[in-house]
Order: sequence, then structure tokens, then C-alpha cells
Amino acid sequence: MSAEYFITSMIVILLPGTGVIYTLAWGLGHGWRASIVAAFGCTLGILPHIAMTIAGLAALLHTSAIVFQTVKYVGALYLLYLAWSLLRNTGPLQVSAKREEHSAVKIVVNGFLINILNPKLSLFFLAFLPQFIPPQAATPSLTMIWLGLIFMLLTFIVFVFYGFFASLARTYVLSQPRVMTWLQRSFALAFGLLSIKLAIASR
Repeated sequence: MSAEYFITSMIVILLPGTGVIYTLAWGLGHGWRASIVAAFGCTLGILPHIAMTIAGLAALLHTSAIVFQTVKYVGALYLLYLAWSLLRNTGPLQVSAKREEHSAVKIVVNGFLINILNPKLSLFFLAFLPQFIPPQAATPSLTMIWLGLIFMLLTFIVFVFYGFFASLARTYVLSQPRVMTWLQRSFALAFGLLSIKLAIASR
């Protein structure tokens, strides 16, 4: 792995997006362990995009307007659903003082869906990964797999740190009802804005 690949990957990963917000929400709402599970789900959602890139299917999203638009709007609707759940205080992402048990599988699945329903990720990897494959590479596909796995590992580590620091603020947040309300509305607004951004995104 080159230094350029590491730096570029970290810049992309550190930028706040749906995965970061999802992990932060679980860290604040339910603690560090839940945020780790959320981070794992979001990281797992990257895997299909890498696989699509390697298989050349990402090019289909780039050339087929129908496929791209379908995946894009489904993803945008899912983000709106999360935003609506937060506003109604009915979804699992709400910041609550109750130590409710939530299925790890559901947390992972929701995080997975957040990333897999974002077609921009596939297009990003289509443009990003090939740039760091050495011309002399004997097996470009294996090199791309290795780079993709490194990107996933870095994503998981960064998201775990996000969740950890969010969980540290949990005690303060729970002691301030107004802060709890503000955070839930902020998360809902963030998901809503990201859904709009995804819906109007072009290839």
C-alpha cells in the first residue's frame, strides 16, 4: 500500500457521510458496543461495491441511467425513512436513556443497506482503485481486492473511533433533555439532507 493510497483513503473516510452519522447515532444512543456493530455493518456495505467494481458491474451503473436512478432513489427513500423514524422517536436510532437491547443483526443490516444503496460508492471505486494498481501488477484483480480490503479496514477503524468518542459524550447528552432532542432532530435533518443530495446526484 502506497502512502498516496493511505492518505487519499483516509481523507475520503474521514469526511462525514451516512455511515459516520449512523455510527455516531448508535454511539450516542446506545453506547460503544452498539456503535462497533454499526461500524461493522457500514463497513460490510462497502464490500458489494468493491466486488461490483472488480467484476465490471460498476460500469453498468455508469452507462445505464435506469439502473443508476433506481438504486439511487431506493437509497434516498431509505435515508428518508431513517430521518422520519428519528423525528417520530420510533426508530432504533433515537438517543435514549433506556438500555434497550437491539438485535446486532438488525444494526448490521441497516448499516449495510445505508452503504449498499448508494450507487455513488461503486462509481467512486471504479474511478479510485485502478489508479493505485501498479502497471507491472501480474494480477490486477487481486491487487484491487487487496486495496479494497485495506479501505474497508481503515473505514472500520475510523468509524469505531467515531463511535467511541460519541459514546463518551453519552452521559452528558442523557443528562440534558434539550440536547437529546436537538441531537435527534440534527440526525434526522442530516439523513434528510443526505437523501436529497443522493436523489439529485448525477453520475
